[in-house]
Amino acid sequence: MPTYIYRIQPVRPAMLSEGPTAEETRITGEHFDYLQQLMHEGVLILAGRTLTSDYSAFGIAIFKARDDEHMREITENDPGVAQKLFRAEWYPYRIALHAPENGENE
Repeated sequence: MPTYIYRIQPVRPAMLSEGPTAEETRITGEHFDYLQQLMHEGVLILAGRTLTSDYSAFGIAIFKARDDEHMREITENDPGVAQKLFRAEWYPYRIALHAPENGENE
């Protein structure tokens, strides 16, 4: 199954530097729940975000999707994207090296 890299950025960068509004907090929670659901379904490989809080901040996720149309559906169904909290872009992506044990937290 093809893999895709997904990059999102907050539409309002001040959400990170000044703090989120109640609405942004709600949508971020829905976004996180959605990613957890995809992880449990075996679609999401990994997800995370930079720890910066300015305009350069972004999150990434790597997904397994059947094809571009499936990846488009994943993006459109993301509550953070659908509710315009994040802008998203994705690209077909090939994982060349992967050592899951290196990503474990201590």
